[in-house]
Amino acid sequence: MQVCSTWRAVSRSELLWQNLTRRIWNVRHLTRNTWQQEYIYRQRTACNFQLRRCMYTTLHFIPTVNNNNNNDGLSCRRLALSDHHLAAGFSDGAVHLFHLPGGFHASTFYPQHRDRLGRFSSAVSGIILSDVRIVFATLDGDIHTTDIQDEDIAPLRRAHLGDVVNHGALVDFTGCDRWWVGLYAGVPGHAFRIWNSETEELVFVGGTLTDPQSVMGWHLLTELTDLIGRVRVTGNNIAVACTRLRVIVFDLQNQGIILREEEPRRRIMVGLFDANNESALITDDRGVASMRLVADLDERCWFRLRGRNLRRTLGCVNSGYGLICGAGEIRVYELERGQYLYNFNQAIGDCNALIADERYVAACSSDGTIHLWNFGAE
Repeated sequence: MQVCSTWRAVSRSELLWQNLTRRIWNVRHLTRNTWQQEYIYRQRTACNFQLRRCMYTTLHFIPTVNNNNNNDGLSCRRLALSDHHLAAGFSDGAVHLFHLPGGFHASTFYPQHRDRLGRFSSAVSGIILSDVRIVFATLDGDIHTTDIQDEDIAPLRRAHLGDVVNHGALVDFTGCDRWWVGLYAGVPGHAFRIWNSETEELVFVGGTLTDPQSVMGWHLLTELTDLIGRVRVTGNNIAVACTRLRVIVFDLQNQGIILREEEPRRRIMVGLFDANNESALITDDRGVASMRLVADLDERCWFRLRGRNLRRTLGCVNSGYGLICGAGEIRVYELERGQYLYNFNQAIGDCNALIADERYVAACSSDGTIHLWNFGAE
């Protein structure tokens, strides 16, 4: 088949492939030699998700006894992925860092010791991970960070000293290369704190999202209860957050101004809330999942989850697929039409944490095993 010279010239345009890759997968930096190769790699990896082609492994590490806390009841609370790393944060405050795709354990970080209010006050409540930096927060409000790009990983530094008595428990923590966002519960009118991630300066305090859950916020310090709320940073300086009663979209650049909010008739399952660059997954307590555009909370599609007992179910999304873990099984849904695709072949038991990006899916089961599925097109 012959193709005209104009089309051949266009097909060689790096700007074309860069724009396509950014628009479809929100990729802003190269992991391959050219943008055309980057596009081809991302397309093949997306097809692997569609067809269940992946490599499965488990990641192993030796838990280190933390003299500053009690290790009984140890469980994974948060997972984070970057292009070449996976971080797992535990209820004793430890964050274990792994290199990918090899899966070998690279380092373990512990929050700095100080007097703690409650058995789980140093439990990890959120991790922001790139291939050059890790930032993580604990329930008592402390935020720690270090550079990880060199072979000799820099010492851990406390960037922010929490004040759990006056601010409440930091129940979720997320961010990007520009913002850190913390969701608090325990003190009315202090639901959010926003920092400039470059200067580490606090730029906003306020919000009432978690006011009805204030008492539950204090309980988190002494017992691992159900999730109170989640917050996710999406594109264009926007964040979306929810509790079981309400979901809001707010502006990070303009002092946390609420752009959209909704109080559904049925309660939201917080463990099944997640967002990608432009859409949020919101699921009610009857198992009806809805993909909403973050810009206006309009519904893109909806689907009903399989399974009966959804109380201990966790969910996450990447740009094209939703992953739901319940009763030890991970089910995959295509988000454009809400179509169920398949179950993972591996049963993992009770799941404490689940995450996915465009290449990897990671889950941690209640026995501390970290499961990793690699869909990358090699």
